[in-house]
Amino acid sequence: MGEFDGKAVIVTGGALGIGGAASLAFAREGANVTVMDVDVAAGNDAVAKMSELSGNGLFVEADAGTATGCKKTVDATVEAFGGVDIVFNNVGIQPRSSYLDAVELPEEAWDRIINVNLKSRFLMAKYSIPHMQAAGGGVIISTASVQGRQSMPGVSAYAASKGGDLSLMRQLSLDFAKDNIRVLAVNPGSINTPMLRNAGGLSDAEFADAVKDYGKDHPLGRIGDPDEIAEVVLFLASDRASFMTGESVTVDGGMMAKGAWAGGAGAE
Repeated sequence: MGEFDGKAVIVTGGALGIGGAASLAFAREGANVTVMDVDVAAGNDAVAKMSELSGNGLFVEADAGTATGCKKTVDATVEAFGGVDIVFNNVGIQPRSSYLDAVELPEEAWDRIINVNLKSRFLMAKYSIPHMQAAGGGVIISTASVQGRQSMPGVSAYAASKGGDLSLMRQLSLDFAKDNIRVLAVNPGSINTPMLRNAGGLSDAEFADAVKDYGKDHPLGRIGDPDEIAEVVLFLASDRASFMTGESVTVDGGMMAKGAWAGGAGAE
């Protein structure tokens, strides 16, 4: 028996990195998992891996920054699994080309980052919450970031999206507590993901060296692994966290306690 037997779970950006780790972790615990992603090969690979575990997998190719993509994903999940119990709003982008101040950042880049990282949270809530209400409850969790709590130079859109994510999480938790819908967030620090690699614009060899350097800045002496974020997400989604809503959990190897994470490594 898995902890999430029969639960219908949507993971946006669920093919790789933190999303990929969470998708497999939910499936391992018996959940029926919808992987929403634009990476078709990685999405299909994730679902194939789920078939080896105790849960069922469904891949939906969709753009989380659009109403069409979010509604398509929720509708496909309801059709396949009968409802929506848990949404993990993990999808996020931080292109290297967006590392510019607000004067230099193109409006199109701002819009794209805000749409994917923040508007998707609103859209997934809009389309999934009615199904949760009908079922008597549910859980929505977002991947926010330490950059929603502190910031660094050159990431105006990303920082705004993550700060907005945390604020929206708190607001949704108040509106829907009466429906037994809990809304939470996790704030990763530097995690060994393709997103972190791409943000640094590094080759595989350069990234391996950079990971060691990033780790030296962390009190725990290393950066995090996607599975370590997935474990926190599963806890928040479970009945073990039944009295938690409107709150975020920071998982950053101690960097926020140190108070100067932006001086070194990047962050999810």
